[in-house]
Amino acid sequence: MNWKKKREIKVKTKKLTNSFKYAFQGFFTSFKAERNMKIHIAIMILVILMGLFFRISLLEWIICIFCFSIVIAGELFNTAIETVVDIAMPQKNEKAKVAKDVAASGVLILAIGSAIIGLIIFIPKIINF
Repeated sequence: MNWKKKREIKVKTKKLTNSFKYAFQGFFTSFKAERNMKIHIAIMILVILMGLFFRISLLEWIICIFCFSIVIAGELFNTAIETVVDIAMPQKNEKAKVAKDVAASGVLILAIGSAIIGLIIFIPKIINF
């Protein structure tokens, strides 16, 4: 392999590792700054502990992990949208408010749906305990 190919591979690898680094930085920034992200993570930890305690099935774990993923991703998208809106429109603006409110309502719908799924999984286990 010639030096040009080696350099090209090294550059691509560095770009990939930077992508992961920046993604994790984004997650931790959101976690530090956003109260709702802390709430979502706390609920996720509680559900994981309950899942271990009640020994939920593989399918139930898959469903829970999917719910964790969509709610946390939704919160990250909401944070990104709110940040961009704040940059683009630092003064009060009705359309900016609508954009932020709609993004927040998307997360609310994901969280409510996930909570209902969690109740469907865990209520029978709690009742039969």
